[in-house]
Amino acid sequence: MAKAILAYGETLWDLLPSGAALGGAPFNFAYRASSLGDRAITVTRLGRDALGREAFHRIGELGMDTRFVQWDETAPTGTVEVDLSDPNSPDFHIVPGVAYDNIELTEELLIAASQADCLCFGTLAQRTERARLTLQALLAEAGRAVKLLDVNLRKECYTAGSVASSLSEADVLKLNDQEARELNAMLEIRAGAIPAFADAMMDRWRLSHCVVTFGERGAFAAAADGEKAYDPGFKVEMEDTCGSGDAFTAGFIHKLLQGGSLGECLRLGNALGALVATREGGTAPIALDEIRAFLEGRFERIAQPELRRFTVADEG
Repeated sequence: MAKAILAYGETLWDLLPSGAALGGAPFNFAYRASSLGDRAITVTRLGRDALGREAFHRIGELGMDTRFVQWDETAPTGTVEVDLSDPNSPDFHIVPGVAYDNIELTEELLIAASQADCLCFGTLAQRTERARLTLQALLAEAGRAVKLLDVNLRKECYTAGSVASSLSEADVLKLNDQEARELNAMLEIRAGAIPAFADAMMDRWRLSHCVVTFGERGAFAAAADGEKAYDPGFKVEMEDTCGSGDAFTAGFIHKLLQGGSLGECLRLGNALGALVATREGGTAPIALDEIRAFLEGRFERIAQPELRRFTVADEG
């Protein structure tokens, strides 16, 4: 059964030397969740400028529901300035004072939150009080929804306070291994290994799940009931990794909302993330038949050695 999902936050343009590319974690996530058959809607705000009009056109072209795409008459559409002068260490400047910093609360949004099966949010779209208060109202209204925190730590766009506040609202925490190390230090978790970190996070913030990704080396997940699982990554010929992490999140939560085991959730997330990495851009179409064929195929797997003992058998 299709689930109703709201993805709150930034839709923005990455200003690359090769041109502008539309992205933003909530936007990418909503598109992938929709492609899996869920009713995923992005809650965002665009400037009434050329980039905003083009973004709205692209969102429509992708077949996504645009009813909660707001327009801002004064602030510009979100952008990220990307400096690739050092190819080994790209520099990203997420421009402040943009439209998604001003997402407004509406009665229609509150109704949608009350009917949602999942509400996905991160930290970037909480860097202003206005957007943070809107999110808090939606979280309060979304009583029956799974609250999914894809933490997405971005330089100068979060604080220890905003992270802790987000964790207090979340059911499912998803982050990558670098972010796990950062939170381990910032929040004084003092866990020496990822499984211990996951247990500590679930205990301190009463999370139902903690999910840590390792890029091409797969992902680990733990549940509050004690279940733990690890699924190695798929070795594929990569085009680029834009949107791969968001695709993983969409695959994982889609299967979780359907009642899947942790192994099944990780397997679908890893497969979708790997498939996206074989395409250019974060929103290249991937049909359900392609995903099924990929899952039935034989691929070399890339493992995180210390997590091998949590690997589960292929559950189909």
